[in-house]
Order: sequence, then C-alpha cells, then structure tokens
Amino acid sequence: MTDPLAIPRSKPAPVEPTKGSARSAWLAGGLLLAAGIGLALPLSAAEEVRLVPPPALDEPAGQSTSEVAVLAGGCFWGVQGVFQHVEGVSNAISGYAGGEKATADYERVSSGTTGHAESVKIAFDPRKISYGRILQIYFSVAHNPTELDRQGPDTGTQYRSAIFPASAEQARIAKAYVAQLNQAKVFPAAIVTRVEPDKAFYPAEDYHQDYLTLNPNQPYIAFNDLPKIGGLKRLFPDLYRVKPVLVSQARTTN
Repeated sequence: MTDPLAIPRSKPAPVEPTKGSARSAWLAGGLLLAAGIGLALPLSAAEEVRLVPPPALDEPAGQSTSEVAVLAGGCFWGVQGVFQHVEGVSNAISGYAGGEKATADYERVSSGTTGHAESVKIAFDPRKISYGRILQIYFSVAHNPTELDRQGPDTGTQYRSAIFPASAEQARIAKAYVAQLNQAKVFPAAIVTRVEPDKAFYPAEDYHQDYLTLNPNQPYIAFNDLPKIGGLKRLFPDLYRVKPVLVSQARTTN
C-alpha cells in the first residue's frame, strides 16, 4: 500500500498560496483514513527530536557582532519557525540556495530540477550564540539529517539536508561536526547532510515568510512543525525565546 504521507506537497497558485490548504485537506483525510483502517503513520517531528552533543570544533566566541548561517532541512516553514524562536537570532528568512538566481522561485524549485533546496538564512549574534550551537539545534530539532532528498512527507532534492557555509571556517566546522556525529553514531542511520560552499541565497516569496507563526492551526504545520518548536523549548531551554523574531517585524522596523 502506498504511504499516504509520501505524497509530495501541492504547489501554490501564482498569487494565492494553496500548498498549505491542499496539504491540510489531504493530511486531515489521511489521518482519518489511518484511524479507520489502522494504518501506521510515520513519526511526528516531536518523536524524532533528539539532543545531539555540541560540536567539538566551533568558532571562538565574540569575534564579531553579526554572522549568517544558511541551512536546508526540508520545508522551510518549519526550519524558519525553529530559528525564529532562538535567542541570539535577529532574523530568519525562508528562501532558496544551491541553484541559479533565474530559477529561484517556488514553482520551479518545486520541480526538483533546479539544484535549489528550500533553505533558511539565519542572521545571529555570535556573542550570544555560536555557529556551532546553531548547527546543534539544526541537527537536534530542525530536521532529520538521515533522510536523503526528503523530509517526512516531502520528497525531492529541494528538500535535502544541506549546509551552505558562508566562509571556509563555517565549512570546516560543518564538515567536522557531521563526521563527529556519524562517528558517535548519534542517529540510527548515517547523516546524509551535504556541505555545499559558494552557493548564493535567494529570498522566497512573501507568502512563505513567517508561515508557521501565521498558520499554527494548519494540520501540516501542527503535525510536522509545531513539535519542533516544542522540542527546541524542551532540549534548549536556555536558548528558547517565547516571542519569535519575524520577517514582517524586521521590515517594519527598518
């Protein structure tokens, strides 16, 4: 029997985004079907979060006041939502990385042929949180790094696990951390996260920004993404912030 949660998300219409509404209707129906026939659903994000050890190699503290990390781990709604709740993060923008500027739009990225991954550009204060700690959260609660070219119900290279380092130092830290976690066998399978340097980031369409905060009751968000916020609060209480830092707020204050 085909796994009902393996169906790729529907794409949004050019003006009015329908990815969420289509996914919501399908997911609600899938859950009812599963309840009726005893079908086993995959684990929710809450059941997948795990506290991984911090990186042995990290940047020295307080070398600058601002730094950027670009991470991909499935649908950018959830990854953005996680880091918007992290202390020391000043902004988190959903977008695309890995491909060319000409193909950095949702319709084409969703085809899985552009080289892009749905990504999040995270601006943070390294005096408050290090790049290594950003990566620790990424591997602990933001996504499952053992899933190749997919995350949960979403399939395709655009949902791959990838780190896009902004410097040679970030690349060195990221590669060393992946090797460290694999050697420690923290996960039941090998980490497939790719480190892809020298890739530009392009912001996504406005309707993708702050999506988790604006749509907390949508079934897709409730099942796949809100448990990640709970995992962040539980596993990183010292870094959890109740009020998220939103893209919309940053635009109105700048």
